[in-house]
Amino acid sequence: MPTNLGINGFGRIGRLVCRAALDNPDSTVVAVNDPFLNIDYAAYQFKYDSVHGAYPGDVTVEGDCLVVNGTKIKFFACRDPAEIPWGEVGAETVCESTGVFTTIEKASAHIKGGTKRVIISAPSADAPMYVMGVNHTTYTDATVLSNASCTTNCLAPVAKVIHDKFGIVEGLMTTIHAGTANQLVVDGPAKGGKDWRAGRCALNNLIPASTGAAKAVGKVIPELNGKLTGMAVRVPTPDVSLVDLTIRTEKACSGDEIKAALKEAADGDLKGVLGYTDDKIVSQDMLHDVRSSIVDGEACITLNPNFHKDGCDLWVLAHFGTGICRGRGSILHTISTSLPNPDISFRVCRVATLAKWNEPWGFPFLGFAVDNKKTRSKSYPHRNDMNFWT
Repeated sequence: MPTNLGINGFGRIGRLVCRAALDNPDSTVVAVNDPFLNIDYAAYQFKYDSVHGAYPGDVTVEGDCLVVNGTKIKFFACRDPAEIPWGEVGAETVCESTGVFTTIEKASAHIKGGTKRVIISAPSADAPMYVMGVNHTTYTDATVLSNASCTTNCLAPVAKVIHDKFGIVEGLMTTIHAGTANQLVVDGPAKGGKDWRAGRCALNNLIPASTGAAKAVGKVIPELNGKLTGMAVRVPTPDVSLVDLTIRTEKACSGDEIKAALKEAADGDLKGVLGYTDDKIVSQDMLHDVRSSIVDGEACITLNPNFHKDGCDLWVLAHFGTGICRGRGSILHTISTSLPNPDISFRVCRVATLAKWNEPWGFPFLGFAVDNKKTRSKSYPHRNDMNFWT
């Protein structure tokens, strides 16, 4: 029997989670909640996507249900998560994708509505965090958990491979990141008023921004806690991002050795989560890719045996492969490990496919790394800078 999912928040991530779940025979969507959309507008937004194209199927409305290729999805419009009747429609797991209810206390309100577990599609201040391919097998019985951010989903698998093989002493990350919903298309007051630069025109600026994605790696790989940090640069592209990682390794190694380790992982244990290519790719080549990150071997360099930017140009498709697909992967994995006799075939590759559909990200910013007098010190004898598509 397929797993019955509920989705709270039918924005970019929610709609892509819905696409991903409906595409997977092991899951289906039984209900969606969004108090800011009427059902006809929800159907329209689900059917048409400026980045990923029109949904390849029938999307109609019947009363209070969305109907997608014959599957009826109950549509609710409750502002209070505790009032959403998940139990009435059999939604055993809820994807919390509003970006508002991201703590255990707030997300637990869904349990009052009758669901069994809640997966937050964003970082959380206190909920346990799981990244597919990194620490998802450690899940036990948490009723509220976080699937982390797309950048963390991109960075963590690569960091794990390199740390397990060579050891990471410390590192700095920059994600070259497509525009996001908190930005403006013309100069104006920043949403929330705190990040003034976010109020500048997103169409013709490169805009520095903060991110906790690198620090969050320490939550899923405890040995790296406090060893990674980073920043973001928002760029005027609709999708696909690049994570640029500069690291210092414990063990001396060549750039080819790092790339070989990443390629081995991409073809082995992390197949479907991590990818590797030596092709001369650009960002749009990664659109719709189902993996969390793709190592761009051509974009990697090494300064010396302990300071590398090789093997680590990472491409990530924002919330397509890393957020939504990985979110769906987390949903199916948590259910399969929490049921006494799970009848669920968890497939990482399929699960990761649709998650990247709804989050805009950036382009390959090759060669970008921290490189100034402060970092050219004894503590940074070499530059282990890695770019990954996300």
